[in-house]
Amino acid sequence: MRLLRIALAQINVTVGDIQGNRDRIVRAIREAEGQGADLVALPELAVTGYPPEDLLLKPEFIAANMRALREIAAEVKASVAVCGFADRKDDLYNAAAVMHDGKVAAVYHKAFLPTYGVFDEDRYFGAGEGNAVLELPSPEGPPVVVGVSVCEDIWYPDGPPTAQALDAGAELLVNISSSPYCVGRFETRRQMLATRASDTGAFIAYVNLVGGQDELVFDGQSMLLGPDGELVARAPAFEEALVVVDVDLEAVFRRRLHDPRRRKREEEEKVARIALPAGATIGGRKKPEIPPPPMGEPLCEEEEVYRALVTGTRDYVRKNGFQGALVGLSGGVDSSLVACVGVDALGAENVVGVTMPSRYSSEESLADARALAQALGIELLNVPIEPAFKAFETMLDPLVKDGPSVTYENLQARIRGNILMALSNARGWLVLTTGNKSEMSTGYCTL
Repeated sequence: MRLLRIALAQINVTVGDIQGNRDRIVRAIREAEGQGADLVALPELAVTGYPPEDLLLKPEFIAANMRALREIAAEVKASVAVCGFADRKDDLYNAAAVMHDGKVAAVYHKAFLPTYGVFDEDRYFGAGEGNAVLELPSPEGPPVVVGVSVCEDIWYPDGPPTAQALDAGAELLVNISSSPYCVGRFETRRQMLATRASDTGAFIAYVNLVGGQDELVFDGQSMLLGPDGELVARAPAFEEALVVVDVDLEAVFRRRLHDPRRRKREEEEKVARIALPAGATIGGRKKPEIPPPPMGEPLCEEEEVYRALVTGTRDYVRKNGFQGALVGLSGGVDSSLVACVGVDALGAENVVGVTMPSRYSSEESLADARALAQALGIELLNVPIEPAFKAFETMLDPLVKDGPSVTYENLQARIRGNILMALSNARGWLVLTTGNKSEMSTGYCTL
């Protein structure tokens, strides 16, 4: 058997925090090497955080990220590590660095740059050309051949990973990614990767970013697929994880004996390999026992969405330096749900509820708000809005007294928004809005 121990380091990094990201990456590599990993894969643009956007226009930011990469490489001892960073050559590139024995051994530049949905990579990066196919010496037989690509590159049937497998004989395709979450995204990815694995007859190691960054949430759910497209291992959703798995690459050889396509490829299409030194040999050293491959449990749609909300809230508050969160509690379903998200994200001690009763508030709704705050264990402030409402009424009555009642109903929401923002400014709390989509579209919410 030619066993390769792979570690997928699903980590949560922060855009712009290059030193913090470097430290997190180094910790993951050390932990993986401690578990005997031959190869460690980390997410796309892990050094800069994703998406770095206009920070990429600052030369010192690029230089700092490249210094950090060299510092990371110096910590890679017993493994080969693949990590995303921003590379500067004749242009800027979304790149994957291959690190071994204290230095950067190879660099791959992302070829397909998405410009749809939340992506605008074509604005910042040049499109890469060429491939990164590695040869790792093996004492049990022929070298292990590994192809490296970045996120979007593997979504195209004729993209670089296919060439790496069919033209260079890659047995393992490593794809580092920062793929944002949306409902049902895991299954879409899994189906695509399963197709690519079965088409190429290769193992696929896919590592994804996890955590929230501004308006985006990354769900992780990194995975390893076998050469028949079967799911071998799956990291959990919405949490950091290190997935370490042993794969028998002889399975690739056996499967490809039944697939003559590689023999038919034209000689001029062959992709060159990068031979790593003998120190990158896989196997041949004693390794600690590891548990069976993890298979993170799939979440139902409601829990998946809820976990995404909690993750996004937690990281937005943490990464932007807020002290806690503030929620206006009406006693209704919307604000109750938001308060639950806040508590699960930040802890009850970091969430404050505010009731702001008016002449239209019922005692039942106020009692519900108090009961919720008690059940969640959060502090509850009471700020009646009647004085402010009367002042506005006095000013506006001559102009709108014959107008629709919704005028004054909407006025309540705006008064409450002012109160919440004043408390936010005074105490450093982030206001979590409680408006649903219908209210957002009509402006009738405390925002």
